[in-house]
Amino acid sequence: MAARKKEVYVFLMQLLLASLFGILTGHLLLSICILLAFLYFRQAREIHRFEKWIGHGGKGDYPKATGIWEEIYYHIYLLKKTDKRRKKKLRRMIKQFRQSTEALPDAAVVLNANDQIEWSNKTARDVLGLQLSDKGQRIPYLIRSPEFISYLNYGNYTDPVILPSPVNHRLILAVRIVAYGSGLRLLLAQDVTQLKKMETMRKDFVANVSHELRTPLTVLKGYLETVQDLDDGSSPLFTSSFKEMQGQTERMQHLVDDLLLLTRLETKQKKSACVNVPALLSQICKEGDALGNAGRRIELTLESGAHIYGEEQELRSAFTNLLGNALKYSPDDAPVKVRWYQSAATIVLAVEDFGEGISPIDIPRVTERFYRVEGKHRKKVPGTGLGLAIVKHVLMRHDARLEIASTPRKGSCFSCHFPIQRLCKP
Repeated sequence: MAARKKEVYVFLMQLLLASLFGILTGHLLLSICILLAFLYFRQAREIHRFEKWIGHGGKGDYPKATGIWEEIYYHIYLLKKTDKRRKKKLRRMIKQFRQSTEALPDAAVVLNANDQIEWSNKTARDVLGLQLSDKGQRIPYLIRSPEFISYLNYGNYTDPVILPSPVNHRLILAVRIVAYGSGLRLLLAQDVTQLKKMETMRKDFVANVSHELRTPLTVLKGYLETVQDLDDGSSPLFTSSFKEMQGQTERMQHLVDDLLLLTRLETKQKKSACVNVPALLSQICKEGDALGNAGRRIELTLESGAHIYGEEQELRSAFTNLLGNALKYSPDDAPVKVRWYQSAATIVLAVEDFGEGISPIDIPRVTERFYRVEGKHRKKVPGTGLGLAIVKHVLMRHDARLEIASTPRKGSCFSCHFPIQRLCKP
């Protein structure tokens, strides 16, 4: 500000002297014009020097100048110094970030909007086979797994995709993509080989144990039925004991059957055919009405005649479990509404009951294996705690999702949402 005032003061003094000289010589206008031309060429020279200095990146010391131009050069010098400090700090931060990501046990790859590699850490080079020279290459050219390419193109990165390592097929990777910044994405690959081995061992154990239990349970059930037939009712203790043993045996049989079904859902390959869902629901609801205390409580509404691609027996298991739960967890005189309809993006099966309902705390856990909601029922509700786990696995195999809406003491609504892409023509 002081330099600007000084510059104005100098200009006014020069103008005053030129005016006095012009008045004395009788050439006032000429004197002022000469002064203005001198000032113009001086400023033009300073602008040229400034442009030349800036054109070379402002390197080195700034040109010597006086007045306002000295202030301009000084302020630019301060900006350059601040920018230099910021760049140095940024380089240090980038170096620390790269050092920390190099030490990560998981593979990390930065991708741009065109799926090109911007950067990768050491683990990515080890488990994904990437090289430093691969920068700028499109990731689908280097990881050619169909599952990965489909996952990358689909754009829904909520869940990771499981695939073998491109360089070592004994390694199993869980690959996830996280979007950030402007079109940038971070690809993370975690080694889940041991987790998958443990999961396989668990599945094999459950399948083997369940299979081995079937034979002794069948024998035990047969002997119980034989002994029960011989019971003449003379001993109430024996009669009630046989009845209790038969009930527990049947419960164990249902548990084994459900465990085997879950194992098959987790391991067998998907087989799809065009399923007539309205006919399937009609049959299931008819069977449900025929149950002991159902009493024609089921209200089936078919708002759509949509058929979907799927596995009929799996869908039957899922729908039967949902309907069975609705009947068990609602009063004997309360209706159960089953609705099949189509929205803009999904085909929906909704099963609604007017029972005790589910607490918001329990809703996220009801699809876990063996999880039972603690309710204030008049009598204990029979079941294995695997029904909704079966429903969840069946829907996952059909690219569908389960939504649960419930209000305590008013009832619950379980809805299965199938993608519109599963529509088929009979």
